[in-house]
Amino acid sequence: MTFARLAALALVAGLAAPVAPAMAQTAQSTLAPARSITVAGEGHVRAAPEMARIRLGVSETADTARAALDAMNAAMARVLDQLNQAGIAPEDVQTGQLNLDRDYARARDGQSEPEGFVASTLVELRVQDIDSLGQVLDAAVGEGANRLQGIEFMLTDQAAARNEARRAAVADAQARAALYAESAGVTLGEVLSISESNISSGPRPMMDMRMAAAEGVPIAQGEVEVSAGVTLVFAID
Repeated sequence: MTFARLAALALVAGLAAPVAPAMAQTAQSTLAPARSITVAGEGHVRAAPEMARIRLGVSETADTARAALDAMNAAMARVLDQLNQAGIAPEDVQTGQLNLDRDYARARDGQSEPEGFVASTLVELRVQDIDSLGQVLDAAVGEGANRLQGIEFMLTDQAAARNEARRAAVADAQARAALYAESAGVTLGEVLSISESNISSGPRPMMDMRMAAAEGVPIAQGEVEVSAGVTLVFAID
């Protein structure tokens, strides 16, 4: 082997020697710290509802499709007029469903046979004055509304309540991490990561029934709960 060949091999070996430690150091720096604490926190905000969303409507049957549709239209017009008189703004009412189909009645021989037609419609409305909710329902039913598909209670500013729940969730996670660190005899370091998790929320019943109005359909308003969840990862110093 010539002297030039030996010199070239020595040069290559000298350049390659520090590569392995450097690569190992880089890989180690990208990994999460070996010592960490992962905790989950929850935050809940409860408040009395400030508005409600209702789905109600009309269903009418007749021998012909035209007669069923006309009867439904007339009844729904009376309902909408009554809602307007009750203070429901036009922008708070939206048609959500409109159906016209054969009316199937159970015959004596057990066979299902169509008998006439059924026309039905549903509207979704927001009641901004929640204290008038019972009166609104009573008035709508009195004018021909014979379909009711649920009531949803809400807050007017859902985003603000959600942010308050998020703050409470972070505080809960921090308190849990401090408790675990103290119990384990270690010291918490900086927060390494924060991730949000979804927690279901909805109306929760109150101890007493609150009437939506002095007269009309009795409504238990309950209270609305908004929740948030978070996961924090802390380094251990």
